[in-house]
Amino acid sequence: MNKNLQIATLGGGCFWCTEAVFQEVKGIDKVVSGYAGGNAPGKPTYREICSGLTGHAEVIQITFDANIISFEDILVIFMTTHNPTTLNRQGADRGTQYRSVIFYHDEHQKQISEEVTKQIQPYFDDKIVTEISPLPIFYEAEQEHQNYYRENIQQGYCSYVIAPKLNTLRKLHADKLV
Repeated sequence: MNKNLQIATLGGGCFWCTEAVFQEVKGIDKVVSGYAGGNAPGKPTYREICSGLTGHAEVIQITFDANIISFEDILVIFMTTHNPTTLNRQGADRGTQYRSVIFYHDEHQKQISEEVTKQIQPYFDDKIVTEISPLPIFYEAEQEHQNYYRENIQQGYCSYVIAPKLNTLRKLHADKLV
């Protein structure tokens, strides 16, 4: 079977969390942590991103096989494994770099993003504040931020923040997992 590879770029707080979630999903070919959406000149560093002054969000870029998983299913998983109703915050992580964002790659992705957001809104008490914007330049994060959860599973942040998100993923989307 030929692969139908497409790309999605999403920010749901710390990229270590969203990367770990999508590494467990069937049809995901690759997950790369990075930065997008800011206006600072040049390639940003993690330290610059953490300052909150660059305007960039921590994001992941997912290469997926649309023959196995749809962009719509990716968005449903995304919206249900982070809190899309908190502005510039996920848990204790605060700042614009932790905003909930979908960077669409074309008009079709934009339409699907808007539709999924409308369909999923009734499941939340608060208004979904996920930004839906065209993808600007994507900058790949430093190597130590790639595959973070798998390489640092015993680290406290992984145990207390990422593991519960993975439990939610496994509970709500068991049929979509590797």
